[in-house]
Amino acid sequence: MAVSVSALALLTLAACGTEPGPGSGERGGAVRSDVPVTGVRWSVDSLTVGGEETEAPDDARLEFDPKDGLTARFGCNHIRADARIEGDRITVGRAVSTQMACEEDVEAFEKAATAALTGELTARLSGEKLTLAAPNGDRLALSEQPTAELTGTRWEVNTLLSGETATSVPADLPQERTPHLTFRENGTVEGHFGCNTFRGKAAVEEGAITFGPLAGTRRMCPEAEMATERAVLAALDGRAAYTIEGDRLTLTASDGRGIGAVAAPREEEGASGAPGKHG
Repeated sequence: MAVSVSALALLTLAACGTEPGPGSGERGGAVRSDVPVTGVRWSVDSLTVGGEETEAPDDARLEFDPKDGLTARFGCNHIRADARIEGDRITVGRAVSTQMACEEDVEAFEKAATAALTGELTARLSGEKLTLAAPNGDRLALSEQPTAELTGTRWEVNTLLSGETATSVPADLPQERTPHLTFRENGTVEGHFGCNTFRGKAAVEEGAITFGPLAGTRRMCPEAEMATERAVLAALDGRAAYTIEGDRLTLTASDGRGIGAVAAPREEEGASGAPGKHG
């Protein structure tokens, strides 16, 4: 399903405390984070509403930033809101969001999580686990999300980008033909387009990767797999900008075509073997 992404309105972070925030020196504002939740990418584990716990979508995450406030993604849209942090109290303002069409269950989780994440919350931190609890008992359970390394990580492609349009990789692709790629320390990349395996050169610089000619197998597959392959190949043609946020990689070519990928768990990488050596 193709979806169009609207522009986000940027919100000013309401500030109070000891870390510099926007407007410092003009309004005297700052963010205090006695509970150290800022600057950490949090993976959303579950949401509890009315005593009923719901597991979060795999890529649900959020982050508190001294300058940008709260940013979140609960499986579909990108969300921003004001956030004020005082001790173990976090006050979250009304959220603004992109307007992507979502799958029904993801949309339901997103709406419930956004509602639960509004108003005054109590933050409880235990090791790498964080709970954000509302006065009525609704709560979000989160885990600290380390940033994945570009090289050595098996990146599994789940989104195809074309300008402001994002399309999910078909969920019914055979598991062995899920598109993926792995960058190596020696300046090469290898993986799977969705039908054929490939390998080639990939010169990494700050914020960009230049792909050399990619050599691959030449088998034919059903049209859904071939269409996915063509889209992935277009993103790996020449120079592409890249960003990593937590366990998510985005690659975007100069013409706006690109891919979004998520880092596979390390145990899966070991079990499946080196990309490009299987099917």
